[in-house]
Amino acid sequence: MRVETSMLIIAFITAIIVGFVVIPILKKLKIGQIERDDGPQSHLKKQGTPTMGGIILIITMILVVTGTYIFLSLQGKNEIANRLIPMLILTIGFGVVGFIDDFKKLVLKNTKGLKPSYKMLGLLFISVIYVIYLVQGLQIGTNTYIPILKIYINIPIYFYIPFAILVILATTNAINLTDGIDGLSSSVSAIIITCLTVIGITNKIPEISIFGSIVIGATLGFLMFNLHPAKVFMGDTGSLLLGGVVSAIALYLKMPLLLIVIALIPVLETLSVMIQVLYFKKTGKRFFKMAPLHHHFELQGWKESKVVIVFSLLTLVLCVIGLKMV
Repeated sequence: MRVETSMLIIAFITAIIVGFVVIPILKKLKIGQIERDDGPQSHLKKQGTPTMGGIILIITMILVVTGTYIFLSLQGKNEIANRLIPMLILTIGFGVVGFIDDFKKLVLKNTKGLKPSYKMLGLLFISVIYVIYLVQGLQIGTNTYIPILKIYINIPIYFYIPFAILVILATTNAINLTDGIDGLSSSVSAIIITCLTVIGITNKIPEISIFGSIVIGATLGFLMFNLHPAKVFMGDTGSLLLGGVVSAIALYLKMPLLLIVIALIPVLETLSVMIQVLYFKKTGKRFFKMAPLHHHFELQGWKESKVVIVFSLLTLVLCVIGLKMV
């Protein structure tokens, strides 16, 4: 626990320092938020707020994970150190895909950003590499934990690989959709990652407990700038990165199905978009005032801070329930 606590604190401080450096640069380059005219009117004042803040997470994770790798290697803990790198590559890879999308939208002023097909292809490629690493490289097997039954079932590899890839793609998309209110995605993600990290600690999986602690520290550091009123938004750069972290750790722990419980808020955010689209196509009317779900509550009169507090507290309760299922 001493190493985990130290890494969390170091990542937290590093993220704050990086934030103080990066945010003025984003302002100078005029990389600002573009708000929708049909969204909540309160969001129009956010126009121009620096975004692509996920860069803060990327830089922090690279610095702290690299430092941790060197520290563990010098202590002779090469196996643990080596297992940190693939998780870092997966999450940074997703962050880079998000960065390219944000860059095209905000710097090159291409409102469509990265083509959806190219974006999905990039995420798919990284997902396939990571799943193959887990199955062939680490040979962790295809056992998957069933939370309600509290048992592991062995999934045939030809089912497991596409299932695991789907988990990564669905999780990154869900966390991405949760981003839209000051501090919401970062708060909810930090709680979910904390839950998974606690499982890593109790199951004595040091690479997960260390990597998770680093991400928690980095996310909390970023949150200092992202709380309402936000001084910076994470953009796809940050939301895809955090989605990658959540899915990577869940699969490593062999507990992807636990995400249905502990990540229920991102799940509901995704379902709200699907329901909205299908209902509109069928009836020509909206089921929700606006999707994703957090915008519906905003248009119902909830303040941003209330949405973040309620969604975060619900996630915290669900994570406690999830820990009881393990």
